[in-house]
Amino acid sequence: MDFVMNRVELLNIIENGENSYIEFKEEGIKAKELAEEIVAFANSEGGTILIGVSDDGKIKGITDKNIEEKIMNVCRNNCIPNIIPVYESVELDGLRISVVNIPKGLNKPYYTVDHKYYIRVGTTKRIASREELMRLFEANGSIHFDISPVYDTSVKDLNLDIVRDYFLKYNTFDLYEEDKKSLERILINADILKEVEGKAMCSVGGLLIFGKNADNIMPQNGISFAHFRGNEITDELIDKKIVCGRLQDIAEQMLVILKNNMKNPSTINQLRRQEREEYPVLVLREAIVNALVHRNYSILGSKIRIFMFDDRIEFHSPGKLPNTVTIEKMKIGVSYARNPFLVKYMENMRYIDQLGRGIPMIIKTMKDKGAKEPLLQESGEEFILSIYKNEL
Repeated sequence: MDFVMNRVELLNIIENGENSYIEFKEEGIKAKELAEEIVAFANSEGGTILIGVSDDGKIKGITDKNIEEKIMNVCRNNCIPNIIPVYESVELDGLRISVVNIPKGLNKPYYTVDHKYYIRVGTTKRIASREELMRLFEANGSIHFDISPVYDTSVKDLNLDIVRDYFLKYNTFDLYEEDKKSLERILINADILKEVEGKAMCSVGGLLIFGKNADNIMPQNGISFAHFRGNEITDELIDKKIVCGRLQDIAEQMLVILKNNMKNPSTINQLRRQEREEYPVLVLREAIVNALVHRNYSILGSKIRIFMFDDRIEFHSPGKLPNTVTIEKMKIGVSYARNPFLVKYMENMRYIDQLGRGIPMIIKTMKDKGAKEPLLQESGEEFILSIYKNEL
């Protein structure tokens, strides 16, 4: 990776001060503190450390001729996994500044030799919370939140009638013919329950698919829907609903709500009335299920949001794209199961056709209908899919 900074660019950065991507440090910084800053940037979106600049932006310069080697040693020996920065030395008014560019980490989470995980928040670093650390491990594919245990839950929080129906249909045996111990072991093997210190607790996915009152335990579950007159959130609100429950029930209810909020004019063709869809039902169903299955459930308190406007529907799903998935890769069908439990069970119940096919299908269907190509974008901690109305 090439990284070249000229004198004017560096002066401009120093003048603007520290931010989420820029950190100032003086030459005397200790290896431990420098490692913490480097790890924080690598665990976040990357950034640049200027060594030889004080916190208030005064250019102090550096005198140590071996500073590049020392920085590289910190990245190699004090950061785990080791980090490879891009180093550059820039001279300002006779004073030398070390520019250390830390790329966004590909092997998150990173930690220091004293086993502390740091992230960058605003202009400072801090130790990652349990939820933030969980997301870092998820980003690397090391763990999957949907099969993690939900503490203070038990088999009593599951609707066993629905679990039984599932196993009768897809596994061809009756759970109610099993004794209590065998039933519990079957549910543990199916990841619907998780065994923790001898106790069987519901998994996140188990609650979302088979739970009685998942919303009381996981308030982030569900969809918040709003229909606006016009093309902006500030316009008049026509309809507003909160849809909760099991994922499969949410998908069905949300599809009905969207259909009820659409205008479907009809035409007379050879004495037959033909309905014309603003949005194909297949596309809406796929977009809803895609959001439910792939959102990041470790982000607490944030429901999926669906906004309907005159010209489009926006599906806001909490969580950035996982692992190495990019928007361009999604368009051609490359996918990554953030929640493999949810994918497996929703696929078995025929809510998902095949992993990775959803987005290409949505794009192709809307283009075939003559509509504007759907827009995929990341904004903060959200992934947003915008589907534009088929101009009838």
